Amino acid sequence: MKLYVGNLSYSVNDSTLRALFEPFGNIESARVISDRDTGSSKGFGFVEMSDADGQKAMGALNGKDNDGRALKVNEAKPQENRGGGGGYGGGGGRGRY
Repeated sequence: MKLYVGNLSYSVNDSTLRALFEPFGNIESARVISDRDTGSSKGFGFVEMSDADGQKAMGALNGKDNDGRALKVNEAKPQENRGGGGGYGGGGGRGRY
C-alpha cells in the first residue's frame, strides 16, 4: 500500500519519515518530495508498506501532531499521466475575449 503523507514539517527528511512509520510495520520505502530547483522539502511524501500495516499507520497517524503540524495520511491516488511533451500549452490566447 502506498500512503500519501501531507502537511509535513519542512525539516522532515526520508529518514525521519521512515522513523515515524516504523512502529507500525516494515517500510518498503519512505520518500519526502523535494523541489527540483531548490532541493527543499515540498511538505509531503510517500510511504510504502503492506496493506495491513498501512491501515494501522493511517489510523494512528492521520491528524496526529508532528512538529506542530497535523499530519494528513491517506492512501495515495495513482499518479495521473501528465502527457509530457512541450509544455507550452495551447489555445493561442493572444487576443482579448
